[in-house]
Amino acid sequence: MTHLMQTFTSQISLWSFLVARSGAITSRRAYSCLLALPFMLLGLVLTSAPVHALEKYGRPLPSLEGENKEARETEETLFGGYFLTAAFVSNPSFAARPDNTGLVGLRHMAHFETDLYKRYLTFYTDQNFFSDRTKGWITLTEWDMTYALTGLIDRWSWRIQYERDAPLDRSGIQQDYADVLVTGRFLAVEDLSWWRSRFPNQALTAYAGVGGLFYNSNYYARPNNTGRALFRYVAHFDVDLYKNLVVFFGDFNLFTDRESNNKFNPSELDWIVGLAVRFKDDYEVSVYREQDRSLDRPDSLIQEYWAVQLRVAFDVPKRMLSRMWPEK
Repeated sequence: MTHLMQTFTSQISLWSFLVARSGAITSRRAYSCLLALPFMLLGLVLTSAPVHALEKYGRPLPSLEGENKEARETEETLFGGYFLTAAFVSNPSFAARPDNTGLVGLRHMAHFETDLYKRYLTFYTDQNFFSDRTKGWITLTEWDMTYALTGLIDRWSWRIQYERDAPLDRSGIQQDYADVLVTGRFLAVEDLSWWRSRFPNQALTAYAGVGGLFYNSNYYARPNNTGRALFRYVAHFDVDLYKNLVVFFGDFNLFTDRESNNKFNPSELDWIVGLAVRFKDDYEVSVYREQDRSLDRPDSLIQEYWAVQLRVAFDVPKRMLSRMWPEK
């Protein structure tokens, strides 16, 4: 842990030095520097952490909307979302139930959302199911359900959600919590002139934010099911490698323990990096690696896996209602 934090501190110091050398900083540049946090986290993970896994809830995945994303943000959705299924092709330690028993074989998920008021207020739900490869791969052993309200205002987004993780094939530990989260978004083509001139066709999007679990009956602060999570720090990036058809992406979640002396110090790091390939507008195949590891107890349980995933997206805008039933 000491080496991990020293590495992170040295990367922060280097970043500050480079920023200072660049001369006077405008507010937008300062904002861009802040949201470069995902890349510092990625460097920290890849250079400091042993190669080992991430949390199971339905995290945001790379957008399938590409160049139409801004139009999508200004238009109300009647209902939309995606279905996905994934095979954990290599899984030495990622558990198939909240009590950390079994090993995940398959994951199935449905995400549904509807705009209540444009993009300022959206309701969504994630229904996440896992099977146990040690029990034949097919039988579902865990059901994670999420219900949330979220909204987007310019570069900022907010979310309030409730999640419950429960076993399906036996009685056992159930984990549930409610939290709030605020994130700010970074767009390289708008915020970095040098990126816009050198990579005009390669979009780089990132966001970072902070949240807190204001209700937590039994959601743990480490992969070995110890402590209770309090604060959450998040970061995400996705890089368009080729016409929004090939995308490199990553997500990072850090949790703190409300039972520890320092309630702001991260107790768990969950990270994922992957490569997605899109085709026929609404289809995506991705390969990714996921890791959950304790930060303050280095000898604690580490969960990990490699997965291959198919995702199919759909979107029905509210304007289609007017086409189907035009006003007379």
